[in-house]
Amino acid sequence: MSQSLGFAAHCIVAASLLLAATAVPADGADQSIDGEAVRVEVAVVVAGPLNEQVTAVGTLLSDEAVTISSEIPGRLEAIHFEEGQPVKEGAPLFSLDDSVYKAQLADAEAKLKLAEQTYQRTTKLFSSKYATAQSADEASSNLAVTKAAVELARVQLEKTRIVAPFSGIIGLRHVSVGEYITAGQALVNLEAIDPVKADFRVPERFLPAIKVGQNIRLRVDAFPKETFNGQVSAIDPRIDVSGRSLLVRAKVPNAEERLRPGLFARVTVLLQIKEDALTIPEQAIVPQGDDQFVYKVQDGRAALTKVSVGMRRSGQVEILEGLKVGDEVVTAGQIKLHDGSLVSVVTSTGA
Repeated sequence: MSQSLGFAAHCIVAASLLLAATAVPADGADQSIDGEAVRVEVAVVVAGPLNEQVTAVGTLLSDEAVTISSEIPGRLEAIHFEEGQPVKEGAPLFSLDDSVYKAQLADAEAKLKLAEQTYQRTTKLFSSKYATAQSADEASSNLAVTKAAVELARVQLEKTRIVAPFSGIIGLRHVSVGEYITAGQALVNLEAIDPVKADFRVPERFLPAIKVGQNIRLRVDAFPKETFNGQVSAIDPRIDVSGRSLLVRAKVPNAEERLRPGLFARVTVLLQIKEDALTIPEQAIVPQGDDQFVYKVQDGRAALTKVSVGMRRSGQVEILEGLKVGDEVVTAGQIKLHDGSLVSVVTSTGA
């Protein structure tokens, strides 16, 4: 009898403990259990201007660049510049020993004088019937040949003076005074760097959107806190088949000549400005497979709403379809929600 009473008492205690456990609310009272509202933060969908842009990486190039070389052989007689300094178009850079070329010009001029005299005599004799037509033709031909020889000698003499083809920064020379120079030998590089060019590639899908004259922003590691502005100047007509990309060139003013050819550049092309783009905080997006959703707050409940997204800028995402201005979307607390959950808004901000 006493054993039966003891067993009954144990059963009563166990039942009481079980009842108490089910009656006590679990931690996380924010969860939507038995109709309780989930505490969430929301943001309001707003409309405003949004820059449509594409980012890329590229390389800076000189606006003009050339390797200075000699067109004729000769011994280097003088160097007229300081390395790394600016030079003006037409400024002398190198002088070759011109003694041989002066002698060649003098020889050609002497032969020309003789040819002119011969031509004049032969012409008079031919007009008096004392010379044949063949003699007159030969004298005329010889005169033309010697005139060409004089012009060639004069041009070669001029080429002993090598000048800058355009204004720019002269590089480091590869030769010294007294060295024998061959035709075509590289002597020094000349770079025009105001403006500089920026060459970069964008995916082929941007072909319809990229236009000459569009503004760009450019950053380089050499000046990490600065942004340089420029414009698209040219677009390559050919798509790169290996990477399916489009080569674009921009020009960036460089009056202080701080930007240098060869620098790695991060480029942003401003394609267009959407004046009334709908945006929400990026954290409001709930991806499910290939689709994007948000929880829209309606009448105190969370409605799982499919959206179509566009550009993403600085923590904001553009909404193309699915929402309208003034809608409230959940930005924090989505993990506790399902479609139709009761919600309690604790913070509300504009997008």
